[in-house]
Amino acid sequence: MKSYLDFEKPVAELEAKVEELKALAARNGAPIGEELTRLEAKAAKALADIYKELTPWQKTLVARHPQRPRFLDYIKAMIAEFTPLAGDRKFAEDGAIIGGFGRFRGQPICVIGQEKGSDTQSRLKHNFGMARPEGYRKAVRLMELADRFDTPVLSLVDTAGAFPGVDAEERGQAEAIARSTDACLSLGAPNVAVVVGEGGSGGAIAIAACNRVLMLQHSIYTVASPEASASILWRDSTKAQDAATSMKITAQDLKKFGIIDTIIPEPMGGAHRDPDALMASAEAAIAGAFESLAGLSREAVRAQRAEKFLAMGRKV
Repeated sequence: MKSYLDFEKPVAELEAKVEELKALAARNGAPIGEELTRLEAKAAKALADIYKELTPWQKTLVARHPQRPRFLDYIKAMIAEFTPLAGDRKFAEDGAIIGGFGRFRGQPICVIGQEKGSDTQSRLKHNFGMARPEGYRKAVRLMELADRFDTPVLSLVDTAGAFPGVDAEERGQAEAIARSTDACLSLGAPNVAVVVGEGGSGGAIAIAACNRVLMLQHSIYTVASPEASASILWRDSTKAQDAATSMKITAQDLKKFGIIDTIIPEPMGGAHRDPDALMASAEAAIAGAFESLAGLSREAVRAQRAEKFLAMGRKV
């Protein structure tokens, strides 16, 4: 069953009428072909008009859509023979970050990413994609293992941020994020990150400091959530829409500023409306990103990555 966002109500009403007509035709065999075609075209146009001019806040809502494809959906669609590895070898297994090894288009690859979950039970299991320190230490362990065998690393980013609980802070959350970021930057093997939903704060950059950073068309990448930023700047979380606009968190803004490299187009209405088409686009973009790094020495891979991040914010 489709789930609609508040600003999609005009589309929801039209598509509900389409379903009613289809149900009527199925029951009575009524000749509704012409009316059905008209309504479907009207719904498609309404959807296109809305998504043609999404505000940053609306993009934030799309990035958080409950039916948006998650990490495990990408694994199922793009990675063959995926074998997850658990635990940080220090404290515990973290359910928010999943990582392991498999094959991407026949080639060995290490894949790491946040899994938010798709229903109440899985969301609780994966802590809504918000990792504790052991999650980032597991990511470091996997990256070091991949580097030992010169295996490329793919990061799929989808988190509101690292878990802010007291227990996480007691176990060194900031240090774990810093070490994970350092591990990304130190790899001699090429790495590519894709922001597939939310890219929130240090929780995202910890696995996204990569040679190439890609974003889905309606994903967001930000130093803090719009709600948190509004609370900090104006002491009023209801100003989240203003914060989203001011912070320049959309893929389009970040591409213009040189923070990301590529925008992956989404199906009309967002990735959740046609996951198969989205997966095809994402796979092609990821393959292209790795191909652009093929043939580089380990030293050149590190140098390119370092220059990419050092260049951010420089005056031209």
